[in-house]
Amino acid sequence: MSRLFSPLTLRDTTFRNRCWVAPMCQYSADDGLPDDWHLVHLGGLARGGSGLVMQEATAVTPGGRITPWDVGIWDDEHADAFVRQVAFITQQGAVAGIQISHAGRKASTDRPWVGGGYVDLARGGWETLAPSEVPFGDNPAPREMGVDEIQAVVGAFHDAAHRAVDVGYGVVEIHAAHGYLLHQFLSPLSNHRTDEYGGDLAGRSRFLVQAVDAVREVWPDSHPLFVRFSATDWTPGGWDVPETVELSKRLAGHGVDLIDVTSGGLVPGARIEVEPGYQVPFARAVREGSGLPVSAVGLIVAPEQADQILVNQAADAVMLARAVLRNPHWPWAAARALGDDIPWPPQYLGAQRRQ
Repeated sequence: MSRLFSPLTLRDTTFRNRCWVAPMCQYSADDGLPDDWHLVHLGGLARGGSGLVMQEATAVTPGGRITPWDVGIWDDEHADAFVRQVAFITQQGAVAGIQISHAGRKASTDRPWVGGGYVDLARGGWETLAPSEVPFGDNPAPREMGVDEIQAVVGAFHDAAHRAVDVGYGVVEIHAAHGYLLHQFLSPLSNHRTDEYGGDLAGRSRFLVQAVDAVREVWPDSHPLFVRFSATDWTPGGWDVPETVELSKRLAGHGVDLIDVTSGGLVPGARIEVEPGYQVPFARAVREGSGLPVSAVGLIVAPEQADQILVNQAADAVMLARAVLRNPHWPWAAARALGDDIPWPPQYLGAQRRQ
């Protein structure tokens, strides 16, 4: 059996393989509520053979949405709306994961296919929050959060995780990457605070550590907790790989089980050197430096490429995005290419026999 299709166990949760679906925003919710699009989208990816299906960035407060069309889990009504899709994902043999998030100064924007610009109050947008009054690109300057507001968002992460337990998710991931709120606190480029939530690494990471502790308080001991980091801002003076390694090492003592390693998103127009597997070296650095398992993501498209990342011990799992959007049954094709035999749904066995 290839490494890609070998099982992985974290805490008491076993993933049937290491071919995982990355969280990908769909910008298709109505007031934070998922609909049939989300059921079919995520359900199809689970049916296609992936070991973990991670739900898109799910806002812990209404103002934490990237766009007015993002999903959220800020109250029980929203949590109930996810029950059907989580049940279907689980029935297909995949682990259902949820990424909980707050967009901070990158909130209140339009759908990317219509430009992605700032959505103002007249069009249903809202005032954004951030560690400091530093705007993202041409967006209006956000309002600097008070300590009481920081604590309220920590509480929102706690409550979101508690609801996710009741819904039946097997994994929760805290989003501290791609320039969203927790990442904004981590990076010196966006965090100019002089209080206990700014300054050195301990101060800039305080918000995230408190959010991790709040989530772990209600997240079952049997279930893994992930954190997603952008390992670098790709900009001098920004968040970087050594700080990512150091904080990951610290989070191991706070009940974090895996680091989902990506990069960028904080600085518009940052020069990113994109090529196949371009973020894999960051994953390796975090894995070797922190001792925690990691997942790698970013232009991983070929089965042999994905398997070799794992064989080379650069990562413990791979997160796939565009590859599984193009072909939701990518794991079936990958298993065939690697000489593995993985289960197909019985309804599809006729197609399997005719290949």
